[in-house]
Amino acid sequence: MSATASPAFTQDPAPARRGRVASRLGAVRAHSLALAAPLSVEDQCVQSMPDASPTKWHLAHTSWFFEAVVLQPHAPGYRAFDARFFHLFNSYYESLGPRHPRPRRGLLTRPGLDEVLAYREHVDLALKNFVANASDDAWQAAQPLIELGWNHEQQHQELMLTDILHAFSCNPLLPACQPVETPALRLACAPPELQWIERPGGQEHVGHGAAEFSFDNETPRHAVLLQPYCIADRLVSCGDFALFIADGGYQRPSLWLSDGWAAVQAGGWTHPVYWLAPGDPRAPAEHWQVFGMAGVRPLDAAQPVSQLSFYEAAAYAQWCGARLPTEFEWEAAFDAPGVREMIGHVWQWTRSSYDPYPGFRPLAGAVSEYNGKFMVGQLVLRGGSLATPAGHVRPSYRNFFPPAARWQFSGLRLARDLAS
Repeated sequence: MSATASPAFTQDPAPARRGRVASRLGAVRAHSLALAAPLSVEDQCVQSMPDASPTKWHLAHTSWFFEAVVLQPHAPGYRAFDARFFHLFNSYYESLGPRHPRPRRGLLTRPGLDEVLAYREHVDLALKNFVANASDDAWQAAQPLIELGWNHEQQHQELMLTDILHAFSCNPLLPACQPVETPALRLACAPPELQWIERPGGQEHVGHGAAEFSFDNETPRHAVLLQPYCIADRLVSCGDFALFIADGGYQRPSLWLSDGWAAVQAGGWTHPVYWLAPGDPRAPAEHWQVFGMAGVRPLDAAQPVSQLSFYEAAAYAQWCGARLPTEFEWEAAFDAPGVREMIGHVWQWTRSSYDPYPGFRPLAGAVSEYNGKFMVGQLVLRGGSLATPAGHVRPSYRNFFPPAARWQFSGLRLARDLAS
């Protein structure tokens, strides 16, 4: 996040600027409710694993963020909807007090969904009044935090989808989140051969350098030195990955990193987590199927493979005689001629650890905990997925997860060194 408001807002006269903020904020808040609307009360309360959260919790937590970071410190006379919610819906902000344990969020049957929705209405009304009536000094201090708040909520909109998909994957009925028409059957087969795009290397500038909003972990923009390399023109497809499985990829320890092979053995991995092998009793069929937002569908060989861990992505790359790109190689190739499927399909694992950029400084105040404290033991993903809000698929956006995570819309693109 920038330390100051985005020019899209600061260049407007004050009343118009506040109106633009109110409109954008209202649209983001409404979209969260629209995503949750198809889900039952029971759906919205379930937590299927410690890394996921109930939909109801996401709806409450994103309201808590505005309440704790914007309204409580900057809106004189603000009265909390329920002071106990500061404890229940804090995620990881140590400076803002104790919190309910993350693995136990699914036990919060109270407050009920109706009360959470009332909480959102309370916060929305207070935000609307604050945006319209705050003093110039209060507005100057709070406007960047409001912008961070709706970008934070958009991140949780993506998590709402990935989390409920994981919950539904644990249900023997394998229900659809977003039903669509069933396509013609397409079985796993070898897709068209990918093409390699040569990149010259040299000095490249990476990171967010524009005036618009970014998260603090995308900055500062800086120079990196790259060796010549090749990057694949497309993502690895389901058809590609089916060949890896058929060749015994999950049974060959030589292809796997040590921790990855341990994960394969401990978890009994034999295919991507949402794939259903032929004969799976949950949805019997003679061919591979994939569970996704539309429920169980025949495997489409042309679609990017998804829900892979870093370990699976790295093993596949090893099997191909290739590797994963670094995050800087990925960013430098973002708009290279011939490269496609860079954004909006699946998050793409890179070979880069999630570290601070040279000169990185966390934000001031409570939001200093937003990103920096997580810069250890995680891998960077780039590109955005089908669940990522459009404004979050910029080239400099850095997502990050631990290497064993399989529940995200995560896949891979190959790279290799350019032969001298």
